[in-house]
Amino acid sequence: MVVIRLSRGGAKARPFFNIVVADKRTRRDGRFIERLGFYNPIATANEERIRIAQDRVTYWKGVGAQASPTVERLLAQAAAKSA
Repeated sequence: MVVIRLSRGGAKARPFFNIVVADKRTRRDGRFIERLGFYNPIATANEERIRIAQDRVTYWKGVGAQASPTVERLLAQAAAKSA
């Protein structure tokens, strides 16, 4: 199964997450199919906190990819911010 999930990056105590499409069997920070955006939980006021390519998310969900609960929450936040 293909999933849309977070892949952690950044330094110790400074997390940065890429939103990626990956096979469910691969490890969290392992190989992925496509990068859809990013999430920076410790962004300051003048930095971008989240960026998601909505058209690609729609495509991947259309072909059967399932988003993790955290990614679903981030997608809802991004939709509310852009609306």
